[in-house]
This record gives sequence, C-alpha cells and structure tokens, in this order.
Amino acid sequence: MNPLSRTIAPLRAALHGSRALTWLSAVMVALLLVAVVGLVLDDRTVGGQPVWLKPAKFAVSFVVYGLTLAWLLGHLRRGQRVARWSAYVIVFMSVLEVGIIVFQAARGRASHFNEATPLDEVLWRAMGATIVVLWVATVVLTVLLWRDGMPDRASTWAVRLGMLLLLLGLLQGFTMVVPTGEQLALDEQGVDTLMGAHAVGVSDGGPGMPLTGWSTTGGDLRIGHFVGMHGLQALLLFAMLLPALVTDVVRRTRLVFVFSFAYAGLLVLVTWQALRGQPLLAPDALTLAAAGGLLAATAAAGLVAWRPRVPVSG
Repeated sequence: MNPLSRTIAPLRAALHGSRALTWLSAVMVALLLVAVVGLVLDDRTVGGQPVWLKPAKFAVSFVVYGLTLAWLLGHLRRGQRVARWSAYVIVFMSVLEVGIIVFQAARGRASHFNEATPLDEVLWRAMGATIVVLWVATVVLTVLLWRDGMPDRASTWAVRLGMLLLLLGLLQGFTMVVPTGEQLALDEQGVDTLMGAHAVGVSDGGPGMPLTGWSTTGGDLRIGHFVGMHGLQALLLFAMLLPALVTDVVRRTRLVFVFSFAYAGLLVLVTWQALRGQPLLAPDALTLAAAGGLLAATAAAGLVAWRPRVPVSG
C-alpha cells in the first residue's frame, strides 16, 4: 500500500462510520486554516493570548475527536440508528460551541467565563449547555461501543477505557467554571469580571507555554482537560502498536490495562498539580515523588503483564 493509500484508507473508514462526524472534522480543518491566517494577520489579544489561538486549538481538538469517533462507529454491528442520531447531536452541538468561540474571537471578546454584557452571558451559558448535551451524546456512543467491541480483546478494552477517559476529560472541564474568590468579590461590587478561570494561583492571561498557552507561573486546569480528552487516541495508538511487539492477545490485553491505568494516573496527577497552583514544568518535590511512584508502579505492572502465560501441565 503506497503512502497516499495509507492516508486515505482511515478517512474512508471514518466516512463509512459516520459521514456527519467526518464532515465535522472537514469543517474544523477549514476553520483551522482561517484561524492560522488570523494568527498571522490579526495582532489583537484576549486575556493575554492571540485572539485566534483559541479557535485554532478547538479546531484541532474537534478534528481529532470527530475522526476518531467516526472511525470507531464503523465497527458497530448494532445500534447504528442510535449512533447516527447521537452523531448528529454531537455535530450540531460542536458547531454551535465552536461557532460561538469564533464569533467572540471576531469581536475581540472572551468566549469563556465572560458575563460582562447580556450578550456575552447568553453566549457563555449557551456554551455550557452545548457541552452538557455533547457529553450525554458521547455517553450514548460509549455504551454502544462498549457493548459491541472491536475485532480483538485488546483493542476492545482500549476503546472501552479510552472512551471513559474521554468522558472524564470532558467532565474535568467543569472545574474551570467555578469562580475564584477574587472574581466573586468583584462581582459583588458590580465590577465586570470573568466568572471562572483556567489558571490556579495566578490570573488568566499571564505567561504561557508556546502553542498551548498553559500557564508557566501557576496551575492550569486545561492540562488535565487535554490529557483526559485525548486519552482515547493514546490508548488506540498504543493498542495498534502492540501487535508488532506482542503476538499473544492475552498479554496485549493486560498491557492495555496497564497503560490505561497509568494514563488515568497521569490525568489525576496533572489535575492535582494544577489545583495546587503549580506550573506543569515546575513540579515540586511532592509532585515528583508522586510521578516517580506512578512510573514505578507502571513499570512493575508492565513487567508482570509482559510475562508470557505458563501452560498448565496435565
């Protein structure tokens, strides 16, 4: 198979699984191109970040999200009608969510946590509603995929556990909508302010990492949100690479479980680190100790899972 065919084959599989989700990804690719042009030509900022950075990041995330789910739905043997309607709901809510983000970016306004004007508040609350509905629709797809599974046991558990990580990652986003004490005090004084924050221990809009914008001076809840949301892709890639190393499906399944729980541990670790107001790249001794414990536990479990089965003699 030539490189072009290897590239097109997964896209064809995604289109077969869900045309709606595949088209969602195509629209998001177009939006990404628009956002990149905006990053080059528009020097406005919102909250210390380029105004078109958020639309670009959301576009990339939804491209990955849409194509992955579309490809997975191509493996369903039952429940295609429910899956199709759930996909329609996800597409509609995703377009509405990102559409609000783009609209606010074009206006030079913050899309998240913004209740400064009646219009800003309506749009922010609409975004919250879209995420709730999108999460419920994703739960429906999780149930369908959990029931049907994949061609082998290892990939089946990679999808099952990956979908759970995706749901947890989406839920983790709700930790950002809790107003800080300073914001509540300003609101009581009648001062227009954002209600919620990405950063912990510092104000949003401070120094951030390249591309992601994650805070380099305090904790950032977007890190755990990102890790959880893309756990599905991480587990799928891991399961796809395993057959080249391990032929025994039982061992592959055990390794998928090890990787899944290690990844879940990483999600908990970076979220805990952020809640303590600590930058990702400046961990303290306690965070390093926890990371070392997670790494040691993963290595030990991996060694146990790697051991081949010992045949029982009769």
